[in-house]
Amino acid sequence: MLSGLTGHLPEIIIILVVILIIWGPGKLPDVGAAMGKGIREFRKASSETHDAVMGTSTATPAPAAQVAAPPPTPVQPAEPVAVPADATTHQPSVSG
Repeated sequence: MLSGLTGHLPEIIIILVVILIIWGPGKLPDVGAAMGKGIREFRKASSETHDAVMGTSTATPAPAAQVAAPPPTPVQPAEPVAVPADATTHQPSVSG
């Protein structure tokens, strides 16, 4: 598990020191608990999404007579906007 972190160890230490300075040692357990809860929720949502995509979900299967939606239309790239080369040099003159 730590083999992927060894290359980024100095950055991780700097981030942890900054977090300690910002929230202080009293709030550190609360911050850690919130981060752990967020990671657990992310993993749960990720596994649910993976199960739904792979079709191994425990939910009831969809009816066989379901009509498939039409494929999405491809997005066309926007046309480039032509700007005259001297457009930035013209400024209104003030006469007075």
